[in-house]
Amino acid sequence: MFGTGLLKGLGVTMKHFAETFIDDRKPMPSRYADSIQLEHGRRIIDQPITQEGLLTIQYPEEKRLLPERFRYIPMLLWDTEKGEDRCTACGICAKVCPPQCIWIVRDSDENGKPVTRPAEFFIDAAVCMSCSFCVEFCPFDAIKMNHDYELAVYDRYPQLVYDKEELTVPLEYYAAMWPEQFAAEQEALRKAEEEERAKAEAKAKAAEAKAKAGKSADKPKRTPEEIEAMKQKAAARSAAAKEKAAGGADASDKASSDTGDDAAKKARLEELKRKAAERAKQRKQSEG
Repeated sequence: MFGTGLLKGLGVTMKHFAETFIDDRKPMPSRYADSIQLEHGRRIIDQPITQEGLLTIQYPEEKRLLPERFRYIPMLLWDTEKGEDRCTACGICAKVCPPQCIWIVRDSDENGKPVTRPAEFFIDAAVCMSCSFCVEFCPFDAIKMNHDYELAVYDRYPQLVYDKEELTVPLEYYAAMWPEQFAAEQEALRKAEEEERAKAEAKAKAAEAKAKAGKSADKPKRTPEEIEAMKQKAAARSAAAKEKAAGGADASDKASSDTGDDAAKKARLEELKRKAAERAKQRKQSEG
């Protein structure tokens, strides 16, 4: 049992050895079939999963072609069309970063008022765990994952702390590195812009139609009979108002006349009382 298993394992080894030896004797071995030849004997090799034979490459002269979704450390995008950073220094990436390797300083204008752009942006590559949370949570697609993994240095600090200048790359660099994802993002952005444009056009058309409807809706014209009836009603209301005003004036005069009579009666009564008092006084003097 153990002997047959050992022989089977050696047979598999010999089979791979023979296939690799024969393939390596060809003018173009299978591992170089779709490779990219560079200068000074350097080569980029595209190794599919189904490839058989020799899988070892001679690094650093030979390097594998990385898949599109490979990620290492983040990079900041510079929008070449608009001529500005996509980053607005909102700080969401720094908040969601699990190892807290991102820190940002927001820029300000000449008056000291904060503006939506970063003055400083740092990432500690020695701490970064390449989780791409910063990419997923960025609301402006300003940060993406880079493919550059050759970051070996002699001094961890400060050489592995990358600043804004070292992290910023043009949008074309990201488009070449992530072609499928970039195309999907551009398509989604185009659709969103078309929807916004359609909404704005529909709103403008609705406002224009409303304005036209307001201009065309003139006041209805009245017939001569209706005009005459309205005049009669107005005259009746005016006469009623005058009559009411006249009645109020009569009542006021009556009230004032009544008030004058009462005052005269009171004055005569006071005069009689005074004369009676004088007669009583004269009588007392004559008797005394």
